[in-house]
Amino acid sequence: MPVVSLSESLNDLLRLWGGDLPRAACAGQTVLPVWRVRAGAPLLLEGAPADLVHVVRTGSFKCQRVGEDGYEQVLAFLGPGDVPGIDALGSGRQSCSVVALEDSTVYALPARELDRLRLLHPALDQGLQRAVARQLADARRAVEMMSAVAAEVRLGRFLLWLSESMATRGQSPRRLLLRMSRRDIASLLGIAHETVSRAFSALTELGLLRVENRDVELLDLDGLRRCTRATRSSLVDLPATAATRRAPVLAA
Repeated sequence: MPVVSLSESLNDLLRLWGGDLPRAACAGQTVLPVWRVRAGAPLLLEGAPADLVHVVRTGSFKCQRVGEDGYEQVLAFLGPGDVPGIDALGSGRQSCSVVALEDSTVYALPARELDRLRLLHPALDQGLQRAVARQLADARRAVEMMSAVAAEVRLGRFLLWLSESMATRGQSPRRLLLRMSRRDIASLLGIAHETVSRAFSALTELGLLRVENRDVELLDLDGLRRCTRATRSSLVDLPATAATRRAPVLAA
């Protein structure tokens, strides 16, 4: 379970949300607890009261729900600046569990004081709105991933989303370290675990990426974007390189 590791000022949270956010001098006087969450430990449990609003400070998490048959469905992956469980403010209960994919830290804001803090610090309100808007956009992207027929296209769209997320946070958009397992990726994309492995192999054979365990290097971003345009078919409209000639083109 999470443990309190240190405290930081509100300005540190605002800096996480964007350097162009205005910061009031009094923001530095508002101190927020920082929780440490070990890899594999839950931050939030499905059905629990929504007493706190968390913001990811470092690390990454997965959101998941357990179906009536016991299947754990991954709904989203979250990174720094994201607000896990924000939708619980409407119902008062957590709609899903949130589990750390690696050793991570989060800011913890009491839900009962959130309205007061937003009024007292407009920059906090702006940052929270941006974070929620980004998560809504990510949810739409997840639907776009699922709309593709072919597993290779779904995986390609996922890798492009991850690449763009890394670039937004100032990290390399081409060198990806997958903190989530292939089983988690398969759950998010709605395909079998073994199918994810085959899709990685197919994209590798096309010369679009290089994979070593959880280290993924995107070798041809433009080619990957072209292949992900194929919503109703698979791996089409690629340049006639040696890599693409030796890789099979799968029918819809």
